[in-house]
Amino acid sequence: MGEKKTWRVKTFTSELKIFHAMKELATLDEQVNQFIKENGVKKVISVSDTTTTDNTGATMGLIRVLAYQT
Repeated sequence: MGEKKTWRVKTFTSELKIFHAMKELATLDEQVNQFIKENGVKKVISVSDTTTTDNTGATMGLIRVLAYQT
C-alpha cells in the first residue's frame, strides 16, 4: 500500500463591514495564500465560504474553510 495521506482543515474568519467587503475579501485571500505558503501546503482539496448573519438576517461575517494536504 502507498503512503497514507493526511487531510487537514484550517478555518479563517473575517468581519464584513458595509462598503468594505471587497477589501475584506482581498485581505482574507491574502491570509489564506500566506498560510498555504508558510505551511508547506502541497495540495488544496477544497476552499469553501459561508456567511454568518445577525438576528435580522443581515450578513456580518465570512467563514472560509480550507481543506489541504501537506
